Amino acid sequence: MFVLMQRPAYDTWPRPPSCLMAARLGEPPQGARVAVAGLVILRQRPGTAKGVIFLTLEDETGVVNIIVWRTLYERFRRAVIAGRLLRVTGRLQRENGVTHIIAELVEDISPMLDELLRPSEALSQTGQTG
Repeated sequence: MFVLMQRPAYDTWPRPPSCLMAARLGEPPQGARVAVAGLVILRQRPGTAKGVIFLTLEDETGVVNIIVWRTLYERFRRAVIAGRLLRVTGRLQRENGVTHIIAELVEDISPMLDELLRPSEALSQTGQTG
């Protein structure tokens, strides 16, 4: 019989501050301002979307759909194009059973990925133990 004696690995992952996990996106009301973070697993810019960018982020609990309007894309172009780990703040929208975040702020927090390469240092700095 296998017994898990330690916390799951994602408990020790670096967490962007003040971000809602994908699994909890059903809790805030429609139109609420939320912040989410995750690895960019998909970027789409369909020709028929009039400059709208669609991003899909993934965290340890699931995926988050992000809509980036053209004017916002122009402000945060570098993060949207090159970011591997993004923090997005925006308004929650639910339509036809699908939840999206309409982006208002896009931050590239990819340097946090470096913490995964130094787990013992990252844990000692945050006071967590394995």
